[in-house]
Amino acid sequence: MPARIYPSLLAADFAHLADDVARVEPLVDGLHVDVMDGHFVPNISFGLSVIEDLRPHSKLFFDTHLMMNNADFYFEQFKTAGCDMVTVHIEVYPDPAPIAEKARKQGLKFGLTLNPPTPVAAVEPFIELVDNLLVMSVYPGFGGQQFIPETLERVARVRKIVDSHQLGADIQIDGGITPESARMARSAGADVFVAGTAIFQAPDPVEAVAALRAAVED
Repeated sequence: MPARIYPSLLAADFAHLADDVARVEPLVDGLHVDVMDGHFVPNISFGLSVIEDLRPHSKLFFDTHLMMNNADFYFEQFKTAGCDMVTVHIEVYPDPAPIAEKARKQGLKFGLTLNPPTPVAAVEPFIELVDNLLVMSVYPGFGGQQFIPETLERVARVRKIVDSHQLGADIQIDGGITPESARMARSAGADVFVAGTAIFQAPDPVEAVAALRAAVED
């Protein structure tokens, strides 16, 4: 599949969200929206009102990563706010089949997230349910962390599973993404690259996106 870049809203300037997104929108493929509840992860990020306010200012695909213990309770509200996909954690939903069905009834695409300590085998039985499988390359809940090299082997394993089932699910990677780590993750089989600090906190976000694009399309 073609490589896609999704800037992570978490690293943007929250006083100028629409401006930050508009600056990179022509160059990227979607927007990664991290929602944290302060329970599943210790941090709290932002809620539905921020997504709802930003939606009229962007035509990007809103890929919503729900680091929450009760994410499915809010699926309808996330859809109304303008989200296109909800990605939940296998650690919260060890049997995600009913959750996937609930998301699709709302017209949402559905994804699963795999944290660094969680075995790939945890998601393998449910691979046919997902549009997106997010492999975390840092521990969730905090931006600016260093890429965990062992993630590359996990991405390769997920790639093999998806391909062996002849599925069209995206393999997404999030955490510590730079041109160097993105290039390695692309070689391992990732399709979608989530980058926050490397884009929004770069001196020139436009140049930062171009560098990432060159790395994953080389």
